[in-house]
Amino acid sequence: MTTDPVTTRLLRQALPVVTTLASLLLVVTLAGALYFGRDILVPVALAILLSFVLVPAVRALRRLRVPRAAAVLLVVVLAFGLLGAVGSLIAREAAQLAADLPRYSLTLRDKITALRAATAERGGLSDTFSGFFDMAEEIGKELQPPAKADSAHGSDAPLGTAERPMQVEIHAPRSGLLTTLGSVAGGVLHPLATLGLILLFTIFILLQREDLRNRAIRLAGSSDLRRTTAAIDDATARLSRFFIAQLVLNLAFGLVIGVGLWFIGVPSPILFGVIAGIARFVPYIGAVISAVLPLAIAVAVDPGWSMAIQVAILFVVVEPIAGHVIEPLLYGHSTGISPVAVILAATIWTFLWGPIGLLLATPLTVCLVVLGRHVERLWFLDVLLGDRPALGPQEIFYQRMLAGDPAEAIEQGRLFLKERALVTYYDEVVLAGLRLAQEDAARGSLGRDRQAEVGGDFRAVVEALGQARMRSLLRRSRKPVGAEAEAAFAAIGPDRQAAGIVLARDDLAPAWRGEAPVLCVSSGGAFDEAATMMLAQTLSRHGLGARVTTAESLRGSLVEGERPAMICFSYLDPISLSQIRLTIRRARKAVPGVTILVGFWRERDPASLGRLRRAIAADLLVTSLSEALDVAVGRARAVAAAPLRRAAE
Repeated sequence: MTTDPVTTRLLRQALPVVTTLASLLLVVTLAGALYFGRDILVPVALAILLSFVLVPAVRALRRLRVPRAAAVLLVVVLAFGLLGAVGSLIAREAAQLAADLPRYSLTLRDKITALRAATAERGGLSDTFSGFFDMAEEIGKELQPPAKADSAHGSDAPLGTAERPMQVEIHAPRSGLLTTLGSVAGGVLHPLATLGLILLFTIFILLQREDLRNRAIRLAGSSDLRRTTAAIDDATARLSRFFIAQLVLNLAFGLVIGVGLWFIGVPSPILFGVIAGIARFVPYIGAVISAVLPLAIAVAVDPGWSMAIQVAILFVVVEPIAGHVIEPLLYGHSTGISPVAVILAATIWTFLWGPIGLLLATPLTVCLVVLGRHVERLWFLDVLLGDRPALGPQEIFYQRMLAGDPAEAIEQGRLFLKERALVTYYDEVVLAGLRLAQEDAARGSLGRDRQAEVGGDFRAVVEALGQARMRSLLRRSRKPVGAEAEAAFAAIGPDRQAAGIVLARDDLAPAWRGEAPVLCVSSGGAFDEAATMMLAQTLSRHGLGARVTTAESLRGSLVEGERPAMICFSYLDPISLSQIRLTIRRARKAVPGVTILVGFWRERDPASLGRLRRAIAADLLVTSLSEALDVAVGRARAVAAAPLRRAAE
C-alpha cells in the first residue's frame, strides 16, 4: 500500500503540533492526578521523605544485630513520638499566647495613637498610613476582652444619657447527636487517617527498601545493571544526606531563634523557635515568614521599640549565617535546583497540595533533579530544574558568538582565567567553539557574510583575552566565579605542565632568541585566523615570540622578516593533503632546516596521526594548543638552559 506524497508531507508538518498537544495533555493529566489524588499522594510523599531521614538510624540498629522489623518499628515509633511531642508543644504554646494576647492590646493601641500623632504632623504621611492605623486599631479592639454588661440596665444609668441598646445573641438550634458526631469526626478523623497512612507507608517503605530499589532499577532500565544500581544507590545516599543535613540545620536555626527570643523577652519563645525551624523548609521566604509574628508580638508587648529592633537584628544576623556559611558546609553551595525552578516548584506544589505542598516543594524537586541526573530516561528533569548550565562551556561560548555578544564571552573567560591557564581555556572552550562554527559552515548553516561576522567576534574575544595578565600558580583567586565558570572547571581537565612555564632569553637555544622565532601561518578560512591568533598568543605568553601571517603572504614574510626557527601551519578545516605538502615544501625551500609544525585543530584518532604526519612531510603534528606549546618549549629550550621559570604576575 503506497502513501500519497502530499499526505506524507502533511503528516510530517503536523507531527510537531501533535507532539506538543500530547505533551500538554500528559502534563494536564499528571497535574489533575496530583490534585485530585492528594489525599493519598501527600501521605506517600511525606512517608518517602521521612524514610530518607530514618534510613541511617535503621542501618545503625541493623549493624548492632537488631532484627529488621524491630529496628524499623523502634525508629518509627521514636520519630512519630517526637513529632507528636513537638505538635503538643506547639498547641500548648499557641493556646497560652492566644490567652495572653488581650493583655497586649492597650500597649498596641497606645503605640498606634503615638504613631498617628507623629505622622499627622508630617502631612502626607498621615494619609499614607491612615488605612494601616485603622486596621491595627480594629485588631486591637478585637483583642480586647468584652466589657461586662451593666447589672442594672436602666436604673443605674446616669441622668441625661441614652439607654444602651439591648444586646441580642442569635444561637443556632441545637443539633442532634448524629450531626454533632459527624462534625467532630470530620475534623478529627481526617488528620488521624492521614497520620495513619504516613505511619503505615513509612513502615512498609523501610521494611521493603531493597525490594522497592529493585523495582526502581527495573523501571529505570536493567540493561546495564551495574550502572543503574550505582546510580540509584548514589541518588538515595545523596538525598538522605541532604534531608538529614537540612533537618539538622533547620532544627539548629529554630533553637537559636528560640533561645534568642527568650533572652530578648518575647513571650512564647519556644513556639516561635519551632515555627522558625519549620518555616525554614520553605525556600527563600521561610525565614522572613517566621520573623513576622515575633516582630508583631514584640511591638505589642514592649511600650518602646527596643524589643522589636532586637528581634529584627536576631533574624537578620542568624539567617545569613545559616544560609551562606553553615549551609554550604553541610550540603554544598546549593540544593542543585535553579532559583527559578525553586520559585516555580513552590508555586505549583502549593497550588496542588496547599501548605503541605509548600513545605514539600524543595525536597520533592530535589528528588526529581537527582532522578534526572542519574536516570537516562528522565534527563529532561535535570535540564528543566537543575542549576547546572544546560549547555556545555564550548556550546555556551559559540551561542554567544552567534548572538553577537562577545563582551559576555570575554567576561566569562576572564572569570575562568582567575583559576586556570589561558591555553587550557583556548583548547577546551574557544577552539571547541570554533569547531562547532566550522561544522555549521560546512553544513551550509552559516552563509559567507554570517561566517565573517561570527569570525570577527571570535577574533575580538581572542584579542581581549590575550591582553589579560597571566595567572599566578602560587596564588589562587578565592572570589566567586559564577555558575558557568564553575561548570567549566568541572568539565575541563587540569592544566598541562607547560601551561605554567615561561622561558627567558637565556633559557632559549640561539636560533630561538629573536623577536619572533615562530611564524604562525593561517590557511585563510573564516575561522582559521582566530585559531592562528590563539596559537601565536600562547607561544608568545610563554617566552616564544610569534607573529601571524597568511598562506598567501607566506613568501613575502619569509623574505622580509628574520629567519624563523619554526613555522606553524594552522588548519581548522584542512584542505587537500597535496596542497599542504606543497606549502610545506615551499617553506623548507625558502628556509632550509626550519622546523615545520602542523596544527590540525580537530579531534583525531592518535593511531592515524603518525601516518598523517608522514603523508604531509611535517616534523611535528598536533591537534591542540597545549600540545603545540609542549613541543615548542621542548624544541626551543637550550641544552644547558637554566631551570624553567614558572608563570607569575
